[in-house]
Amino acid sequence: MHITQLNRECLLHLFSFLDKNSRKSLAETCHQLLEVFQDPSLWCLLNFHSPAELKKNNFYLGPALKYLSICWYSERVKVCNIEDWMKNSFQKDFCNRHENTVSDFLLEVCNRCPNLLSLTLSGCGHITDDCILLLLKSCPNLKTLKLENCVRITDRTLEAVTLHGGSLQTLHVDFCRNITRTGLERVREKRPWVMLRAERSADMIPDHKPEKKSTLEKASRKLVQL
Repeated sequence: MHITQLNRECLLHLFSFLDKNSRKSLAETCHQLLEVFQDPSLWCLLNFHSPAELKKNNFYLGPALKYLSICWYSERVKVCNIEDWMKNSFQKDFCNRHENTVSDFLLEVCNRCPNLLSLTLSGCGHITDDCILLLLKSCPNLKTLKLENCVRITDRTLEAVTLHGGSLQTLHVDFCRNITRTGLERVREKRPWVMLRAERSADMIPDHKPEKKSTLEKASRKLVQL
């Protein structure tokens, strides 16, 4: 029996055992298998291990997507985590190549995947508060949001959680150095039922230029004297 003689249910079951690359390769052999590849029910879970994987076109985004994870643990993540004002030209060029990759992908998720339940982002150094805000608005059923080592995330994301995270049950903001204790306390106050974790976040040094820090310190001393 040829594989194309199997019914759709059997083909979907067969595809479910394959990884994204294998599914794409099989789908390219004929129109019938391509239709199976594009069946939304096959894509309720997506895991990516680098921004480059988001451009491979070996997956399908649709309303069936419930669980999404983008975790980048490469040594190159350290370059993205360097404060912008400290990066040399080589490091800036490296970041420019993929600065909007994850953000653009999440924009597509906002447009196509309203039933998302869980999102994990790790090492995504270019993700901003605006991106998370839009996602919270577009995916009202989101129950789990885990952010790790996302250096551009600030208290604005925590504020967005209090305003638009009505379904949220779990929030992790680990190693996100630009959030504060004040922001965390506000989440605990407004969303006491949320399981909140912020490992090594509020105690870390936020991003700012040395001269900016000096200006803030002088202003603080002046207020104390007044």
